[in-house]
Amino acid sequence: MTKIKETSTNFSNKKTLSDECPEIYASIMIGGQWTLAICCYLINGKLRFGELRKKLNTITERMLTLQLRRLEEDRIITRTVYAEVPPRVEYELTEIGYKLKPIILEFEKWGKEHKEIMADQSSVSESQQV
Repeated sequence: MTKIKETSTNFSNKKTLSDECPEIYASIMIGGQWTLAICCYLINGKLRFGELRKKLNTITERMLTLQLRRLEEDRIITRTVYAEVPPRVEYELTEIGYKLKPIILEFEKWGKEHKEIMADQSSVSESQQV
């Protein structure tokens, strides 16, 4: 995961948009392939690193670590380390993180509806070609 150079036009455009539009700011915070998926799993409660890794079976350990650190920096999740042997670390959504729940549920609903529309359109297109 590389950061956008602060001197780039892309960085400047994103910053301007996120400053002017709260919706863009929110999409930047939870956008990306893994961020939303991590939040989806944490909505149901605390999970350990290994549990998240199993649920997101195609993510690398490095990418999961980077994503969790970023979410922690953005105060969307908290990381709790227990002084045990072996050490136990749990991740949980913060209060502001839990406020994503209705948004994520709406995304789920929208995603299902859109998939159905696309599948219906695809089957109509296929039957017209025959």
